[in-house]
Amino acid sequence: MNEPLKHTPLYDLHVSLGAKMVPFAGYEMPVQYPMGVMEEHQHTRHKAGLFDVSHMGQLRIRPRSGGGAEAAAAFETLVPMDFIALPEGRQRYALLTNEQGGIRDDLMVARQAGDLFAVVNAANKDSDAAYIEKQLAGDCQVTRQFDRALLALQGPKAVDVIVDLFPQAAAMRFMDCVDTTLDGVAVTLSRSGYTGEDGFELGLPADKAEAVARKLLDHPDVAPIGLGARDSLRLEAGLCLYGQDLDTTTTPVEAALVWSIQKSRRPGGERAGGYPGAEMIAQQLETGVYRKRVGLIPEGRAPIRAGVELFADEAGTEKVGRVSSGGFGPTVGGPVAMGYVSKEKAALDTPLFASLRGRMVPVVVRRMPFVPAGFKR
Repeated sequence: MNEPLKHTPLYDLHVSLGAKMVPFAGYEMPVQYPMGVMEEHQHTRHKAGLFDVSHMGQLRIRPRSGGGAEAAAAFETLVPMDFIALPEGRQRYALLTNEQGGIRDDLMVARQAGDLFAVVNAANKDSDAAYIEKQLAGDCQVTRQFDRALLALQGPKAVDVIVDLFPQAAAMRFMDCVDTTLDGVAVTLSRSGYTGEDGFELGLPADKAEAVARKLLDHPDVAPIGLGARDSLRLEAGLCLYGQDLDTTTTPVEAALVWSIQKSRRPGGERAGGYPGAEMIAQQLETGVYRKRVGLIPEGRAPIRAGVELFADEAGTEKVGRVSSGGFGPTVGGPVAMGYVSKEKAALDTPLFASLRGRMVPVVVRRMPFVPAGFKR
């Protein structure tokens, strides 16, 4: 708690652009720029926003013998996802689970010709790396690339901007990931992000980050975007934030992330089980869960935020859950939220009540995402 805040390679650029800096995951990060959160959000939805996500952790998982197939097989012992059948040059959302079926972290993992490339959450990157190193010690070598920068360019105009640097980006599909070069420097380029929009992420050397960022910002359709708009964008997209919507006490089934578990890893599949918590998750897949993550739309204009309790009745006598993330959705034009409710109250259009500063606010269970995804399939 008393350690000094770290800086990403773009810290000086953020300050020069007039960013308001705040503590986040041990780093001093931009929460907004002079444009303001609302306009930054809309700019990303309609044009292209540049995000500094260099605080996140980049890992290379290389087999001690063999190539990407061996790394994929080893990694499947830690997650309920299928990486053996994932083609080279593609990436997948994954969940590190614990022995109780809870989620240690959520991450993005790409299968490459010789290894796996993973991006993990900032607050967990040291513990994730240590855990993966320990669990796969006999099979793989884990290289921490925490000294590299990571930029995200998100929005419908992102592809028009990025092709000036990487012509091959035009042909990439959502969740493609390639190792390439820029001016002779190694870059990992993926067509992905966490806003619900089309976009790209660039892993590159720290000493090249500011020059690349400035080149992207020179484009008239690109603006710098802070953590405030990043949060409202991912919330409208129905995407989880680790530590709020996901944690070690929450299983993939409760979190409504069953879609991320491929058929081959489910009960009856050719490689079912074999990962931490598999028995619990298999049981929940078969019999269901007591609570489930759902989308929520409150009545009126006041946002309901994380921690707000949810009730079945206006009198507040039957508590049925709590909000895990919430705020104002600029694209929706009103408040949006997600949370966990009892399975009896998880059906679409179920009316609930949120206890907000001494009054009960009507809330309705709605489908996520709240804004249609703009990915290039």
